Amino acid sequence: MSSYGHIFLASPHMSGEGYEQEYIKEAFSSNWIAPLGKNVTEFEKEIEKKTSAKKAVALSSGTAAIHMALKAAGVREGDVVFCQSLTFAATANPVLYEKAVPVFIDSERETWNMSPEALKKAFETYEVMGKRPKAVIAVHLYGNCAKIEEIVSICKKHGAPLIEDAAESLGTVYKGQYTGTFGDYGIYSFNGNKIITTSGGGMLLVNTADAEEKAEKVLFWATQAREAAEWYQHEEIGYNYRMSNVVAGIGRGQLRVLDRRIEKKRYIYDFYKRSFEKDREIQLMPREAGENSCNNCWLTAVQLSGKRKPLEMIGALRKADIESRPIWKPLHLQPVFGGYDFVSEIEERQIVDERMGADNSVAGEIFCRGVCLPSDTKMQDEDLERVYRAVLRG
Repeated sequence: MSSYGHIFLASPHMSGEGYEQEYIKEAFSSNWIAPLGKNVTEFEKEIEKKTSAKKAVALSSGTAAIHMALKAAGVREGDVVFCQSLTFAATANPVLYEKAVPVFIDSERETWNMSPEALKKAFETYEVMGKRPKAVIAVHLYGNCAKIEEIVSICKKHGAPLIEDAAESLGTVYKGQYTGTFGDYGIYSFNGNKIITTSGGGMLLVNTADAEEKAEKVLFWATQAREAAEWYQHEEIGYNYRMSNVVAGIGRGQLRVLDRRIEKKRYIYDFYKRSFEKDREIQLMPREAGENSCNNCWLTAVQLSGKRKPLEMIGALRKADIESRPIWKPLHLQPVFGGYDFVSEIEERQIVDERMGADNSVAGEIFCRGVCLPSDTKMQDEDLERVYRAVLRG
């Protein structure tokens, strides 16, 4: 990447060593370019080996994986699902696919992820109403591990399955364990901007006691729910969610360079941290604390204070041909989810930014002061310097 060209936020980065082509060529030479084949099954096994998940099912997207996790957890029409608010809409959309009812949970400032205190409050409130949630969806935002031990403990206490949206945190480790393997179900995304990509695709991890059975049921749903009969027999609604053998080949090649990509992402984070350490108006997002832990640093995000405003900075970076973006707008502030409940530690909420539609919840404040900086693993030091200078000017 040249410092004179466009700087991407995060874009696909092939291995450069032909790993992907090796597996794709095998798919073509064997004539298996369908949504089944050696690459699909081997990709699943390799993810299982890498993460120590009990079972992995390769699917067409991370969104499909969340949908399948909800169905496997038994979520049906009218059921309540607790869902982190500060995240991309794809986390919650599958809740509505099943005509269930999302209840959005606020974040806490140490990780920017689901607040255990707000989660406790939500359980207490809804159980008094006789509406115990059927599942909880927690997110590891931008690769930063949530307070996962506390969240797991709360979910177990109340008997609610936990779905980890680890779409952005493949490779993140907390106390020696990979994100996506703490809950009953885990989600990875291989979208084009993720730390490794299959161009589009996802993976569902199943960590339940009956993981084999659950994974088989997910595979059944993901392949149009065709019954074991000589003719086409369908007794349940199915989906076309299976990953193709070609796409899985890209994933297998990319998985071989995952550790290298994490190393570069962490280098980018550290570069920004050194560059902005004397600027009191720019604070980097948190990173892991604790022994035997590693944040994949998928995107480096900052919080602005003083006179700096996110939209103005994003505009200034755009003029310099540098891509950046705001922090995810919390789902409880999104018009499409406007009719659903939101649980926050803050009793009286009010709008604090009319332009962006942000309130004074923790999630709302992170959103209205946040900017995601370029974290493309193809960036060189000269590109990082260029971003740094553009931020100072903005």
